[in-house]
Amino acid sequence: MNRRSPALRFYRIPPSLAVAAAILAGAAAMPPPAARAGDPVFVSLGTGELNGIYYPVAKAICQIVNRDLGMEGVRCSPETTPGSAYNIDALRSGELEFAIVQSDVAFAAYYGQGAWSGNPVRGLRSVATLYPELVTIMARANSRIHNLVGLAGRRMNVGSRGSGTRATWDLIETALGWRDGERVRPVELRGDAAVAALCTGAIEANLLIVGHPSPVVRAQEASCPIDFVAVVGPPIDKLVHDHSYYQRGTIGAAIYGMATETPTFGVRATLVTSASMDARVVAFIAKELLVHLPELRTLHPALAQLSARMMIEDGMTAPLHPAAARAYKEFELPE
Repeated sequence: MNRRSPALRFYRIPPSLAVAAAILAGAAAMPPPAARAGDPVFVSLGTGELNGIYYPVAKAICQIVNRDLGMEGVRCSPETTPGSAYNIDALRSGELEFAIVQSDVAFAAYYGQGAWSGNPVRGLRSVATLYPELVTIMARANSRIHNLVGLAGRRMNVGSRGSGTRATWDLIETALGWRDGERVRPVELRGDAAVAALCTGAIEANLLIVGHPSPVVRAQEASCPIDFVAVVGPPIDKLVHDHSYYQRGTIGAAIYGMATETPTFGVRATLVTSASMDARVVAFIAKELLVHLPELRTLHPALAQLSARMMIEDGMTAPLHPAAARAYKEFELPE
């Protein structure tokens, strides 16, 4: 496939990504024999809970990929999962071929930190960056919780085990240095159950790491009054400073009809695969997303601001898959 977009200009892959990808690809386990051109290839794309953003974004990606099924024979199918951490392990086991994960979770897995301490996922590879995800904490409007200090000792939904949300909260709480009674009283609820629990008082806050606008946030607002919690302070300043994959951000007031913006920080949602994935399939998916980027932006609000430069330069915390790197070299980026 040699289609070129007239709206793009020559792009040179950053040397650090290209070199890392080339070196680490050689160190990875031998990939399975590549499928012949035209042979049908079915790939599963791991996402998250059905009512989150990962699943509809994955549907948008697969819609783009599947439309040109006759060209390369690649069929993409989105799969619901518990979230980022689960997706990483499913990629390593071969249960999934591609997945959407938080960039901080990908970093921890690749470098053997946190849940992967002593057992790094060195075969993890990046394909594309998709959109920003912000740490979003919603509190009941009458709870008087407006900042992180106000969460101490409260009942908060922190996400299920295996989710990127839970992994990020554990890191935040460690940075805060909270001990014993200061820690939040963690509750593990799915997104839909958390909406009702916050309104009834079963929990006092609900944590999401999500792109905006979020259907879960809108469902929460429609169910009962809420306030957003500002995620700021010296411990957060240090956390962002010490981790290159974190970025400052704000939850826009106009999106949800709030009086003011809410300062916070976040990561990037990234499309990843394994080093052993068929290079032809990786290259095809990378090209399809870039060629059809204008259409991709229209398929979900979280993708509306995605640019070609952002897609292939921002937020990649695992090495770029060599096949994606080669595919991107054929395209051009706007100034």
